Amino acid sequence: MATFKDLGLPNFLIETLDVLGYESPTRVQSAAIPEALLGKDILGVSQTGTGKTAAFLLPIITNLHKGRTRARMPRGLVLCPTRELAAQVMENFTTYSEKTKLSSALLIGGVSFKDQDKKLDRGVDVIIATPGRLLDHFSRGKLVMTGIEILAIDEADRMLDMGFIPDVTKILEKIPHARQKILFSATIGEEIEILTKKFLRNAHRIEISRSATVTKNVDQSLVFIDKLVNKKVNKSYFLVDYILKEKELTNAIIFCNRKKDVTQLTNIIKNKNYKAGEIHGDLNQEARTDVVKKFKNGDIKFLIASDVAARGLDITNVSHVINFDVPTNPEDYVHRIGRTGRAGKKGIAITLAQKADGPMIDNIQTLINEKINVTTFLLPSSNLVSKNNSTELNKLSKIPHDSEKPFLPDFLFTSFES
Repeated sequence: MATFKDLGLPNFLIETLDVLGYESPTRVQSAAIPEALLGKDILGVSQTGTGKTAAFLLPIITNLHKGRTRARMPRGLVLCPTRELAAQVMENFTTYSEKTKLSSALLIGGVSFKDQDKKLDRGVDVIIATPGRLLDHFSRGKLVMTGIEILAIDEADRMLDMGFIPDVTKILEKIPHARQKILFSATIGEEIEILTKKFLRNAHRIEISRSATVTKNVDQSLVFIDKLVNKKVNKSYFLVDYILKEKELTNAIIFCNRKKDVTQLTNIIKNKNYKAGEIHGDLNQEARTDVVKKFKNGDIKFLIASDVAARGLDITNVSHVINFDVPTNPEDYVHRIGRTGRAGKKGIAITLAQKADGPMIDNIQTLINEKINVTTFLLPSSNLVSKNNSTELNKLSKIPHDSEKPFLPDFLFTSFES
């Protein structure tokens, strides 16, 4: 279908989408929206960055905008695995529903119950929530789920990874079976299949691309740090020189596996006089929201993150994703690099690996069914050798900002593909 009007959306949504500059629906939107508008259950298998948020929000807004809600009885529910994704979905819902009288509430952890309780007591049409916080409100008698007409579950595979499927199952059991349900996931494993067979009714299945594929808009590369000039090269030194010399880099999300390394790497990059911020699970929600806002606005150039940010960050102009560590879960690789190359734009993803990461690299390449291009960077060995990267990270992060000592040798940076 060529236009959003062809999908059967009402005129007020067409006008809103026109103002937002949405020219034509994506493949997942074209496939999902007409069926969802008919009230059918939807099972969508779609990679990140394909526009699936609008694929379930636009039907929810269309089907609920004429009704009325009652106190503590929402009519629509969207479940998300992380606070960041829930906040992003809420932002999109607010934008899309501007021309309606629909009310909404964001129910996530890390913030006070008080304000959330007030909204629920007044009555909201749509709730966007993480599973744990939603069940907290339910157990406190603050909401009733029998009035929900449409439920959407986003990133179901991430729910599984984070151990939320039991909570999701409890929520589904409290919603009348006959109500409409929409489930989206980048991958569909055995447990997700069991969930869908139990709770979805003759679901219309949409599979836009093979599970766990990565968008062709992302140029992927892999650097084996310990193979550079046949010596062990410290990753932190390599990273700082890479971002210094990479001409196409305008901003980047840098992923670490450990929260400790996120903080240390952030300090290293700041010590090089770059504007950087960190995001991980130990930060409160206000701090996490603030750093994401600064990154979106361009106030900081580098966002150093744990996998709490791998999903849910919908930022269209991220030029690079850098995996400082190879993710232990291959699905996390797909979602990390999915933060770049969004909305039709080109992106670059580089992964810094060591020989010991070989099995994890193999698992990633098996999952995405393609080989990641191995790139060799020619670097001099002086001042770049480190026996223990974690120790070096800790040492480098403590260098004062006003240090006059050169942080890195000014060496020539070249590359070729092996």
